[in-house]
Amino acid sequence: MARITKVLAAAGAIALLGSLAACSNNTTPQAGESGAAAAGETIKLGVVGASEPYWATYEAAVEAEGIDLEIIDFGDYNQPNPALSAGELDINQFQHIIYLAEHNNASGDTLTVIGSTAIYPLGLYSTKHDSVESIPEGGKVGVPNDTTNQARGLLVLQSAGLIKLKDGGSPYSTLDDIIAEESKVEVQAFNADLIPASLPDLDAGIINNDFVADAGLTEDDAIAQDDPADPAAQGYVNVFAVREEDKTNETLLKLVEIYQTNEDVQQGVIDASGGTAEMLVIAPEELQASLEKIQSEQP
Repeated sequence: MARITKVLAAAGAIALLGSLAACSNNTTPQAGESGAAAAGETIKLGVVGASEPYWATYEAAVEAEGIDLEIIDFGDYNQPNPALSAGELDINQFQHIIYLAEHNNASGDTLTVIGSTAIYPLGLYSTKHDSVESIPEGGKVGVPNDTTNQARGLLVLQSAGLIKLKDGGSPYSTLDDIIAEESKVEVQAFNADLIPASLPDLDAGIINNDFVADAGLTEDDAIAQDDPADPAAQGYVNVFAVREEDKTNETLLKLVEIYQTNEDVQQGVIDASGGTAEMLVIAPEELQASLEKIQSEQP
């Protein structure tokens, strides 16, 4: 995701890496080949946060390879997967593996992973308090309302000592799992893109990486965040996703390769994150195995 924040190289994430591998060769399909993105077609890539300068760099790098690319920006995370499933996109890049697993299980889709981008932490921010300890009893804290980022945000709040979750919490916790009588704050759910603007009315908020700068904040302003060294962080590797029938499409695989190997693109992502992004290259089959495992474990 764009406007990203620092993840230090995590033991859990490194364990996931296994063997590093390039995702494709340099061959672009010829006209008439099956799947999306035959030669001469415009490839539609869905993202959240297309205003980041590195996306223009990426688009130029893709088109230098003879691929016509249209980057389509979405305002929230609930839109790009349905658009991909409906054929309005050829590929998207905005989500981590757990989010995609949740989407597939909830919708019956079989969207597939074909490449990794990076892994990022999720932070708690405040414009009123400079530490977790200064948040008062009964304070109001916002979390994203999409299921996977909400669960991850709740785990951040629990780790920070602000709430207590039933059974210790999980990647699937909801607001209903908060043990109110053992929690310090009241938690409210918002669309992820609305939390930055809502900070003046909250004591703190979990802000997705795409929207940190919208609040006039940087990663250094986070008063708490999750631990990327936790093995559970493996599910938060961000990925390129396609429809299952397009998982071997060479043009789409080429898009992944360009993202992962173009130095200007990679540096642009790092710059957009304030020098904090941890870029990853993970073999597609390992990513897909992780996706399938997480899907099988979700309630």
